[in-house]
Amino acid sequence: MAINSKYMQLYGYDLLLGSIAAFYLFMAPYTKVEESFNVQAMHDVLYWRHHVEKYDHLEFPGVVPRTFIGAVIVSVLSSPFVLGASLLQLPKIYSLYAVRLVLGCIILSTLRFFRIQIRKNFGSHVEVFFVVLTLLQFHMLFYCTRPLPNILAFGLVNLAYGYWLKRSFYAALNSLIFATIVFRCDILLLAAPLGLELLLSRSISLPKALLSCTVTALFCIGLTVLVDSILWRKLLWPELEVFWFNSVLNRSSEWGTHAFHWYFTSALPRSLLAAYPLFVLGVLLDKRVRFYIIPVLSFVVLYSKLPHKELRFIISSLPMFNLSAAIAASRIYNNRKKSLWKYLYVAMLGLFLISLGCTILTFMASYENYPSGYALKELHKMGHLANNSNEVSVHIDTFSAINGISRFCENHEPWRYSKEEGIPLQEFQTRNFTYLLSEHAQVNGYKCLLSIKGFSGTRLHVGFPPISLVKIPKVFVHGNVENEEIMHRSWPGC
Repeated sequence: MAINSKYMQLYGYDLLLGSIAAFYLFMAPYTKVEESFNVQAMHDVLYWRHHVEKYDHLEFPGVVPRTFIGAVIVSVLSSPFVLGASLLQLPKIYSLYAVRLVLGCIILSTLRFFRIQIRKNFGSHVEVFFVVLTLLQFHMLFYCTRPLPNILAFGLVNLAYGYWLKRSFYAALNSLIFATIVFRCDILLLAAPLGLELLLSRSISLPKALLSCTVTALFCIGLTVLVDSILWRKLLWPELEVFWFNSVLNRSSEWGTHAFHWYFTSALPRSLLAAYPLFVLGVLLDKRVRFYIIPVLSFVVLYSKLPHKELRFIISSLPMFNLSAAIAASRIYNNRKKSLWKYLYVAMLGLFLISLGCTILTFMASYENYPSGYALKELHKMGHLANNSNEVSVHIDTFSAINGISRFCENHEPWRYSKEEGIPLQEFQTRNFTYLLSEHAQVNGYKCLLSIKGFSGTRLHVGFPPISLVKIPKVFVHGNVENEEIMHRSWPGC
């Protein structure tokens, strides 16, 4: 293959993957509720430093506690840029770009490690198709810069996959143990099938595995308890509480449930796209990959028993499924001039085009999925008052807070922000806020100044493209009617 050059192996693939991930980041920089703890923690570590009493999580702790370890690592690595941005008095949104870029570099570097092992074990053609399939998919590169606990664990899972292919089995298990204890307790559902397979295949010895994993587990428990007890101001092992909440109490079901088959009939087809049928073909064509697929497939099956399901929960399985798909794609490409294979080759190219179209559509929908972030950006552009000595107070309701706004989106003085919860709608007219960001189109005592539309669904129609996005007003910016300057200013309206 012409694309398969030494330069591409050393730099090109990483530049391609990194460029697409960076494009997603800059086009959709805002974060949602699932990312809120880590993104607020990164902000607080960078801006409040040792003043823990000012940290956001003490006022808004969330449903379950999360570890600060990932946030601290990313914050430390991004701190030189953030310091420079502060000296230049740049808006804090630039710091959000910085921390997300650093996180993306970490995740893609672990994916690079896995990709290099793919080349060494399966050849350069398989490596090329692994990169191509990853580029054609949306979710992995979109999520790799997002500060989710699942993504922090994802980096360690990529390392585990690389060590697994490298036949450094104890290192693979230790990586999964670290991910399980510190970032996501559900990675145990991957570590257990992998450990069992390695034992049954006599790739590891039970006594040595127990010793190695126990030492790693004790170190990780000590690390997370030490760091998080200090920052949460109580004795705490976050992932133990998460495990108790999700698995023992099964409280995660309060956020919705799906059928047992949902990962296989919805999440994996949407995330893998062309790689979904190809990964099945890869398992049939190359018996070597079955050794790697069985534990990962077991991970998804075991996770399917938990009623509450989200695609991000199984994102760690995607690289290994892509490996199997890349093996099938490479075999099809190498045999494309043979009678039967040429039809498979044409079908594969068609699947690639369909995948590209689906990825573009999914990105367009995701771009419209952070309405409150765009609303606050517009307010900052238009909402400055002539008298800068007056405080500009903005109340952000719960819906807005979880759909695009973080501390990184806030401006410096004279802007002030409140996320106070539980205020009755009729009480706002007595609270003297300058502006409101609200999901409600009407609030007594305030005038609707502008609205921001967000993604609501898709619509099929005749023509090209056959699918279009449906957008409806999601977030409304209101101004206090007692402020004459706001009332006399020209606004887009609602």
